[in-house]
Amino acid sequence: MPVDVIDTRLDGPLLLQPKVFGDTRGFFVETYRAGDWAAAGVAETFVQDNHSRSGRGVVRGMHFAVGDGQGKLVRAARGRILDVVVDLRRASPTFGEWESHELDDLSGRQLYVPVGFAHGFFVLSDVADVVYKVSSYYDPAVEQGFKWDDPEVGIAWPADVEPVFSQRDADAPLLSEIEDGLPF
Repeated sequence: MPVDVIDTRLDGPLLLQPKVFGDTRGFFVETYRAGDWAAAGVAETFVQDNHSRSGRGVVRGMHFAVGDGQGKLVRAARGRILDVVVDLRRASPTFGEWESHELDDLSGRQLYVPVGFAHGFFVLSDVADVVYKVSSYYDPAVEQGFKWDDPEVGIAWPADVEPVFSQRDADAPLLSEIEDGLPF
């Protein structure tokens, strides 16, 4: 069951559309098959699966890992999110630029976030379960981020819902304050 790749604006992230088979009973979707995903451009070896549950308006991000970095394969297993990536590769012509994609539990779409990109999301539904594979183990020593509402980056977060965010995300620095230390 091959997976389709949908064009994105930034070079690196991949928006993936697996085949969803539905009938009156519900649906079936393969959410990951190493060979098919590799043929689509996701050649990572994933070592950890993560699962978060959040309510409407929750913002998680903008996060990334330094050192070897961390690739992610993200999907909404329940609900709907606005998933956002920001290019952190300093030599890239799109450094500091962002793009977003809606992921939901009906379409089965996934976003592959390669090393060199920050990742975050905003919950659009009442509840969302976000499940993602990562290419390196969680290590707080290499986990970093920048302010989710950094005005210089200018991410267009939904304005019709009051955002809910952690103290860590509220206190994060601006991207311009950390860009000289980025290893990408």
